[in-house]
Amino acid sequence: MADKNHSQFQHLYFVLTGIPGLEQKYYWMALPLGATYIIALFGNAVLISTIKSESSLHIPMYHFLSMLALADMGLALCTMPSMLGIFWFNYKSIAFDACLVQMYFIHTFSAIESGVLVAMAFDRVVAIWNPLQYSTILTSGVVCRIGAVILTRAVCVVFPVPFLIKRLPFYGSNLLSHSFCLHQDVMRLACASTRVNSLYGLTAVIFTKGSDSLSILFSYVFILRTVMAIASGEGRLKALNTCVSHICAVLIFYVPLIGVSVIHRFGKHLSPLTHALMANTYLLVPPVLNPMVYTVKTKEIRRKLIKMFVPTKITVEG
Repeated sequence: MADKNHSQFQHLYFVLTGIPGLEQKYYWMALPLGATYIIALFGNAVLISTIKSESSLHIPMYHFLSMLALADMGLALCTMPSMLGIFWFNYKSIAFDACLVQMYFIHTFSAIESGVLVAMAFDRVVAIWNPLQYSTILTSGVVCRIGAVILTRAVCVVFPVPFLIKRLPFYGSNLLSHSFCLHQDVMRLACASTRVNSLYGLTAVIFTKGSDSLSILFSYVFILRTVMAIASGEGRLKALNTCVSHICAVLIFYVPLIGVSVIHRFGKHLSPLTHALMANTYLLVPPVLNPMVYTVKTKEIRRKLIKMFVPTKITVEG
C-alpha cells in the first residue's frame, strides 16, 4: 500500500546546501564565485578557440585537449545555476525533476572527462613509444572514433541513474548536503532500500573512473619503461616533459574525486562543511585549473592571450 502511495508523498523539490556555517558571508562570497565561473568558462573557451584557429595545434593531443575543455565547460555550466542561485540570491530550492537532470549531466560530463584523460594518456604512449608513426596511428578518423566511444560510454552508463532514483520514495528529509545534485547525496534521502542504486552506482564507477584510473596508471608505467630505455638524459627529460600537463590534469581531476568518494563512504562522522568543500573542489577545480596548466605549457595559447590583452601599436606610414 505504501508503494502505491509513493507518488502522493514524493517531494516536489529538494533543498540545497551552500557552505554550512558561512551563511552570513554568502554576500561576500558571491563575487569570487562568479569570477571563478567566468575564469573557468573563458579559459576553456580560449583553449578551444586557439586550437581551432592555430593550424600547428591540429594534432591528436590538442584535439583531445579540446574534448577535455568541452567537458570542463559542461561541468561548470551544470553547477553554475544552483551555485549562483544560492550564493547570489539565497535561493536553495530545486525541483525534483530538475535535480535529476542536473545529476545526470554532472555525472555524464565527469565520466566524459575521465575518458578523455585516458585518451590523452594513450596519445602520450604512442607519441613516446613510436613517434615516427604517431600521425599514422592516431589519424583524424581514429580520434573521432575515440571521442564517439567516450561520449557513448558516458551517456549510456549514467542514463539509468535518474530512473533508479525516480522509482524511490522520498517523504522524509529533503535537505541535500551540497549546492548541486549528486547521485550519492540524493540516494541517502530515500525512504526505501537503495541496494540496487548502490550496486549500480558502484558498478558504473568501476566501469568508468575505476578502469580509467588503472588504464592511466598502466600507460605511465609503460611510458616510464620506454623513457628509461632512451640513451641520453636530455632525451629522457624531453620525453617526460611532454607528459607534465597531462599528469597535472589527471591529479587535478582524480585527487578531489577520490576525496569525495572516500568522504561519502567513510566520512559520515565528518562535519557538513568538509563534505561541502570537498564536493565544490571536485567540480570547480578542474575547469579552472586545466586551462591554466595548458596555457603555461603551450606557447601558442600564451601568444593568443597576449594578443587579446596586450594592445598592439599601429604604425601609420606617411
